[in-house]
Amino acid sequence: MTWGDKLNAAAEFIRERDDFLVVSHVQPDGDAISSTVAAAWLLGKLGKTYTMYNDGPIPSRLAYLHGSDSIATAASRPDRKFKHVITVDCADFSRCGTAQELFEDGFELLNVDHHPTNDGFGTVNLIDSNAAATVEILHDLIESAKLAPDEGTATAIYTGLMTDTGGFRYANTSAKVMDIASSMLRAGANGPDLAERLLERMTLGQMRMIQTALARLEFSPDNRVGWLWVTTEDLSETGASNEDLEGLVNYPRNVEGVEVGILFKQNAPDSVKISLRSAGKVDVAAVAQQFGGGGHVRAAGCRVGANLSAAIPLVVAAVRQALDEAQ
Repeated sequence: MTWGDKLNAAAEFIRERDDFLVVSHVQPDGDAISSTVAAAWLLGKLGKTYTMYNDGPIPSRLAYLHGSDSIATAASRPDRKFKHVITVDCADFSRCGTAQELFEDGFELLNVDHHPTNDGFGTVNLIDSNAAATVEILHDLIESAKLAPDEGTATAIYTGLMTDTGGFRYANTSAKVMDIASSMLRAGANGPDLAERLLERMTLGQMRMIQTALARLEFSPDNRVGWLWVTTEDLSETGASNEDLEGLVNYPRNVEGVEVGILFKQNAPDSVKISLRSAGKVDVAAVAQQFGGGGHVRAAGCRVGANLSAAIPLVVAAVRQALDEAQ
């Protein structure tokens, strides 16, 4: 099936149905929230009714996105279920979180995503693992509907592209990405303001968390793997929020000679969330899959049911083995 055929199938799914629930992944990032509001805008333009939902809370730094204040969360969840669902930026079904409880029996689902580990869990799947971000796919869907994004939607698409390409610095920054970004600027997105909001500005809690985490920076004996760890107590003591941890994993990865950077966050005594970033030699999505996670070649994540003292050597050993096999 060609990309055009897939776009047509997704458009047909939307045209033939109404009353949609639009869901992005738990602990949403810039691409997830941007994709949610962009999908909702498309539905509205096509005369469809919809409800947006995420486990939440919605990151405060993304509050400028038009429509983000209408996204229902676990604290304000709908008191009904939905037959028709659109998931955006969910690498697998479990990433929908508690939204699954809002799906009717026999629900029909359009799965829009760019993660290579996505197993096609939708009734209809619009997946492109070559896309830098899910908003890139939604841009194609909007364009195929012969619609032109307004300023708010252009800002959302630009935001999703900027955050998932690291400010247009990562290897996924394709010519197509830059073409779309350029068209979104012409449609009203304010590039310099968004760069300031998303790439430069940080909270005091975030700076204090960086100080705390960097004091724990460790490396493997060959210096090819570096890692940091934080706890929920650290969040309380520094005044940081979960969204303030975004980008922390890049500190060990950015050290010269490091092939894989890892951030361990202990959520509970026997639960650790792991974020992995690769220079490209190691497919960290494959490493994450060993622990029930997934993602991209250069950026992935998973959870381990163990305490920090057990999780750290376990994951570091898996990464070092992957490095050895990649030689």
